[in-house]
Amino acid sequence: MPATNDNPLGTYLKDRRTRLDPVALGYPSARRRTPGLRREEVAQRANVSPTWYTFLEQGRGGAPSTEVLERIAHALMLSSVEREHLFLLAQNRPPQVRYQESEGVTPRLQRVLDALVSSPALVRTATWDVIAWNRAAAKVLTDYGALPPARRNVLRMMFLDPQVRAAQPDWHSVARAMVAVFRADAARAGASGRMAMLADELGAASPEFAAMWRDNDVSSLGEGIKHIRHPVCGLMAFEYSSFAVDGSPGLGMVVFNPATPADVEKVEALLAA
Repeated sequence: MPATNDNPLGTYLKDRRTRLDPVALGYPSARRRTPGLRREEVAQRANVSPTWYTFLEQGRGGAPSTEVLERIAHALMLSSVEREHLFLLAQNRPPQVRYQESEGVTPRLQRVLDALVSSPALVRTATWDVIAWNRAAAKVLTDYGALPPARRNVLRMMFLDPQVRAAQPDWHSVARAMVAVFRADAARAGASGRMAMLADELGAASPEFAAMWRDNDVSSLGEGIKHIRHPVCGLMAFEYSSFAVDGSPGLGMVVFNPATPADVEKVEALLAA
């Protein structure tokens, strides 16, 4: 049985600093007893007392503040996943989310979308900008490729595009649910600033959005049934499921599976056309 580690934070900090290259960071290449940075060098980079940092690695420093943890994470050049792990060890909670705009997906994820031949699928940001989709989504939902990037926002289309609105048999319920999911998704991803800008824009253009936004509802997308009134195939039903994209905070993939054999046939007919 492995020995119990009663100082996981100190062990993690020591391990991370031993992985850094002192020469690359501008420190002398003099002979060192151990690889990586010394404690006092990490303390210098983090602008903290060498004695305090030594106590922290030894499990005697108490719980560090969020500001100090951010400086240590920067000093140790931690990745986003490593930074999150540092906060979990030190404060038993993840750090504040840093929202980053995403303009596309990896080729590997695009191939996953394309493999879902008869199931419309897309990837959207926390503020509901569609950044990737498959051919079925273009045929059934919206031809996103024909739109400029700024217009590929699901909320903008839902409230400002008459054709998208007409495709929703129960527009009011769908729109209200989407506003609640948008509020929760954007806040969770740390995109409050971007959320406020889009909410102001839509609130000025759509009294219906403004009224729904004032309700302050929040919700999750999860899974369910979506009905679409397609201009060619008529009413169609899909079972939808949403998934987080691991390693890309704020990105979500939504897959719409045709609910019945008849709906599968309609999708296949659109793809064949």
